[in-house]
Amino acid sequence: MKKLLKIMGEKLAAGEDLVLVTVVASSGATPRGAGARMLVGREGRIYGTIGGGSVEYRSEQIAARQLAERKSYEHDFSLTKDDVQNLGMICGGAVNVYFHFIPAGDENAMAVAAGAAARFQRGESFWMVTDLAAGGRLYLTDKAAAPGWLLPHLSGRPQRVREDGHDVFAEQLLSSGRVYIFGGGHVAQALEPELSRIGFRCVVMDDRPDFARRELFPTAEEIKLIDFNRISDSVSITGDDYVCVMTRGHAYDTVVQSQVLPLRPYYVGVIGSRAKAAGVRRQLIENYGVSEADCGLVTTPIGLDIGAETPAEIAVSIAAQLIAVRAGRSAG
Repeated sequence: MKKLLKIMGEKLAAGEDLVLVTVVASSGATPRGAGARMLVGREGRIYGTIGGGSVEYRSEQIAARQLAERKSYEHDFSLTKDDVQNLGMICGGAVNVYFHFIPAGDENAMAVAAGAAARFQRGESFWMVTDLAAGGRLYLTDKAAAPGWLLPHLSGRPQRVREDGHDVFAEQLLSSGRVYIFGGGHVAQALEPELSRIGFRCVVMDDRPDFARRELFPTAEEIKLIDFNRISDSVSITGDDYVCVMTRGHAYDTVVQSQVLPLRPYYVGVIGSRAKAAGVRRQLIENYGVSEADCGLVTTPIGLDIGAETPAEIAVSIAAQLIAVRAGRSAG
């Protein structure tokens, strides 16, 4: 979205009319879910995708029509048995697509593009809201500024909200939450680039200088040499953050968890077996005074159960799990 909005602002400022095509709802087996977007101009698709195939092709045609008619439009691709055959889909589903016509020089849309760029730069959590009842008008918000009716719906999952006479589509464009990776060993070295590539902001920490080097984590937001016994001296973990614990030993894993769990991060994953986890849990409760509830935050073994064995495979399983958690799904 960062690049799409940048291009949108540039094209509008250069005098080009645009249509922002957004999947606002989907069900069944569809190419892309809610939040998929593409930008269409006078020469066709400029940037982005809503899944390719016939649905995207037909959407480009509709967008071209809306450019000519200079108005917004909503279309429901209901993929019944006949539709599946006509659209070339493998199986059924439904896709609701909104075509937002934006005239050249639209001050509101250009302000949204500029405002989003500034918020991306500052690393703030924010959402973009498309007011479907107002022709697709865009605005940015955060939890401090959102109206009461919208606030409960601001999550990591893009969604259409019909409430109190409103009809909007809300999508989080950036979470201020970071992934704090404790331990800079082989799994961390495979994990950080996987997570950074899919939009997670990673901070890697170790207490060994040889494992806290930029050369090992070239795409990480930060690499810190820390004392595992004094985490708060180096980082401030919040309820928006993800924590992956993979230090060089059980003792250090336990020390890290004892400090992290009372902070109640959004996600805590710990590498290791279930047998190990049971023993660590007892230590956390008996020796560190961590509550049962806080211990219940831990996902271990970390990652989805895909039979991963190598560091690269384990990294993929963890990345997949964090994608699911970010999308509002269970970590299991």
